[in-house]
Amino acid sequence: MVVLGIVLLIIGLVVASLKILLWIGIILIVVGLVVNLLPIGGTRRRIY
Repeated sequence: MVVLGIVLLIIGLVVASLKILLWIGIILIVVGLVVNLLPIGGTRRRIY
């Protein structure tokens, strides 16, 4: 998801008329980083 966001960000920067791709790329990068960094679903491992 982060890689796709970076690709869309680059395309949005290269093609000036496609500003929507720039914003979609930024959103995908942010969402991808949040999903990767935050544990979702309580996947904490207990160590006894």
